[in-house]
Amino acid sequence: MMIVNEEKCIGCGLCVKDCFPKDIELIDKKAKINNVTCFKCGHCIAVCPTDAVTTDEFDMSEVIEYDKEKFQVDPNNLLNFIKFRRSIRQFKDKEVEEEKLSKIIEAGRFTETAANMQDVSYIVVREGLQELRRLTLETLNDIGNKILSNITPENIIYVKYAKLWVKMYEKYKENPDKEDELFFNAPAVIVVTANFQINGVLASSNMELMTNALDLGVLFSGFFVRAAEGNKKIRELLGIKEGKEVATCMIIGYPDIKYKRTVPRKSPKISWK
Repeated sequence: MMIVNEEKCIGCGLCVKDCFPKDIELIDKKAKINNVTCFKCGHCIAVCPTDAVTTDEFDMSEVIEYDKEKFQVDPNNLLNFIKFRRSIRQFKDKEVEEEKLSKIIEAGRFTETAANMQDVSYIVVREGLQELRRLTLETLNDIGNKILSNITPENIIYVKYAKLWVKMYEKYKENPDKEDELFFNAPAVIVVTANFQINGVLASSNMELMTNALDLGVLFSGFFVRAAEGNKKIRELLGIKEGKEVATCMIIGYPDIKYKRTVPRKSPKISWK
């Protein structure tokens, strides 16, 4: 529950004003959190000028006081950083340190979630990559063959992918150790799951920023996400819990390529109302 230290509280009312579910009130010039409609967003902790609000549900040692020098990011540098990102398909034969993987997950953990559900989970795959690769390619091959054996107006847009999936599996069967066209010989994969996929997708976006900041590269594998949909074997291998859906699959490693510049993009479609 959220707790107010009455000795520290000065009754300024900032927490009352900023409480979206209206769960805080001022009584005798002291803030009182009812913990009825509260969904633990933490705004009251963040806004309090005297550090009077705490919680017994989360680790308060994680709370960091705002410092402009440490918190502010130059907007132009940030935009260039985003523009410079690339999907990486060439990775060095080098393990990614566990400390860096943990920092990437930390970026996901502090991403916003609907109703502060904090429902995002992270599965780091390293030792089990080859088994995951096999199951994924087998599944994609099955999906591809089904599409190619019954092309309809609804699935015709997937025909090119179906052909690619079948070809990828055939090459894998011929020589499993030769060329990895799924995970591209990366040393680690993070599968992000959530009760609501949008929460996992939002977390993954921040995780990619952290990945790039750590001089690592990432590729989001839509092929894996497609294979994992309703796939009992993949879910069992990864230990995906009931109610969780795969949001993204992040293939992570040290890039074995250097890019020199950003690239152009389509003009944005904007409607000003």
